[in-house]
Amino acid sequence: MTAIGGFQAPTSGEGRLGVHSIGEFVLSVPAPEKAADFYGAFGLDISDAGGQVALATADGYRWGRVVGGPRKAMHHVAFHCFEEDLPRFKTHLEGQGIRLLSPPPGFDSNGLWLADPDGLLVEIRVGPKTSPDSKAAPAPFDADEAARCAPYRRLAGRARPRRLSHILRFTPDVERMIGFYARALGLRLSDRSGGAIAFMHAIHGSDHHILAFARSEAPGLHHLSWDMPTLDSIGVGAIAMADKGYRMGWGLGRHVLGSNYFHYVRDPWGSFSEYSFNIDHIPARTEWEPLDHPAEDSFYLWGPDMPPEFVFNAEAAQA
Repeated sequence: MTAIGGFQAPTSGEGRLGVHSIGEFVLSVPAPEKAADFYGAFGLDISDAGGQVALATADGYRWGRVVGGPRKAMHHVAFHCFEEDLPRFKTHLEGQGIRLLSPPPGFDSNGLWLADPDGLLVEIRVGPKTSPDSKAAPAPFDADEAARCAPYRRLAGRARPRRLSHILRFTPDVERMIGFYARALGLRLSDRSGGAIAFMHAIHGSDHHILAFARSEAPGLHHLSWDMPTLDSIGVGAIAMADKGYRMGWGLGRHVLGSNYFHYVRDPWGSFSEYSFNIDHIPARTEWEPLDHPAEDSFYLWGPDMPPEFVFNAEAAQA
């Protein structure tokens, strides 16, 4: 385990420029109606948003939309910043020589649009801070004495994600993506394992990572990770998805980088959605030193053997 050369500690003063959260993702797939089935079973609230499938958590926050398209691909990701930082971002991006784009058709906004090195559209816009300011406490555990605490399976209810935690994407060049998102959006490297995988957090307080990159021969979406209130809720979600025919996945296990408990469910397009619980948190103004971890000791602490399809890039296969 080694410290990464060139590490720059964040300053402790105010005025640091960086996005603070993921605001929303938009996914394009050939059959959006399948998204309603999958994400509804996963525990999200589904609604129509002008012909698009809207994905929200129980508090009503819309984390994503699914639109129709010729093949499965991430259409764009919106990141939120503080209101006073939007004009600063415009000056910053122009000063970095990063070209600002017009919003894509059907997605007019007052945000700033750009493309990352893999061609993904990225929006920076003013919005609420969805990343946590501190590590969320787990929901109370049902451990009453002299009582049967586990309900019948049919009475277990839905597993309900609390929020989107992070997005992990495939990329041909992990190093290039680290550099771009640090330079353009102010994200900081949390941890990595060589050139195979890297995790980045937001400087105003966030989970261990809100964005991550894994090396592949082409860009693509690996998974969307959803924060759960308890370890038990991961199991409830996993068995409910299996009951509905979504049996391919990986879990239950515990990661090393991020420390979270996980269960992944494969979606109809070959990517994954992750039930996640108890991920590490990096507070604002923390001098978090990123480390380069050995591959053989940094993937997962315990769990079943990883299935071969877990590292399959479905978007590369359809290119």
